[in-house]
Amino acid sequence: MGKFALMLFRSVLFNILFLISTAFQLVFWLPVYFFMPREDGWKVVKLWAWISLWMQHLIVGTRYDFRGTEHIPKEGGFILACKHQSSWETYTIVPFLSDPSYILKRELMYVPIFGWFAWKMKVISVNRGKKSEALKDMAHTAKQQYEDGRQIVIYPEGTRKFAFDEPSYKYGITHMYTNVNARVLPAALNSGLFWPRRGWMLYKGTCVLEFMPVIEPGLEGKDFTAKLEKTIEDKTSELIKEAANDPEFTGQKLLR
Repeated sequence: MGKFALMLFRSVLFNILFLISTAFQLVFWLPVYFFMPREDGWKVVKLWAWISLWMQHLIVGTRYDFRGTEHIPKEGGFILACKHQSSWETYTIVPFLSDPSYILKRELMYVPIFGWFAWKMKVISVNRGKKSEALKDMAHTAKQQYEDGRQIVIYPEGTRKFAFDEPSYKYGITHMYTNVNARVLPAALNSGLFWPRRGWMLYKGTCVLEFMPVIEPGLEGKDFTAKLEKTIEDKTSELIKEAANDPEFTGQKLLR
């Protein structure tokens, strides 16, 4: 079997097992999930995250490097603003947070079982059809959760991007920063090289997630936006260049 055929086989196998594992755990934990406190409920999600990481390493051969964990605040609430290139980071960041809350589009809250879990975990749902009202509601709920000491996860670009796409940061993160008066933890990654959006193919190499120093509240909106984007994009570019020199990375055709 050629290298490409083997890589394709491993990728398809992982995706199938990932979907089966996710569906199985959603159903398996359902009877007890509603009786758990929210904080204990996240232990279930963390278990799913570690199982998924283990499967990807075992089947595909992807390795992981988590950097800058010393920058994660040990106490109190914060906003985690993370680069978004893959499905990988949607669960990878959970093990590093004690009581996270995600920004989700409202339609996902009505998906059977998954939506029930989302309601249980009290994530922040956003009605994208009503932009000004959605921003106001999002900031209001985020402020309450921030003051409760939760970690609010947001992807500043709003959706997954290919690794080499030009950045397109939305106003939502700036609105939250200024209205919640929150500290923001930036995070960069190179996951799009190893598990690109809109594709089943996965690649070997070292997938890196790196947390950078917290941006404290008090900056003007435009200054915060510029600092956040530069911090995340500069580090993301570094991580992608680093991957180019990784002899185990099999997706060289992605690098340009």
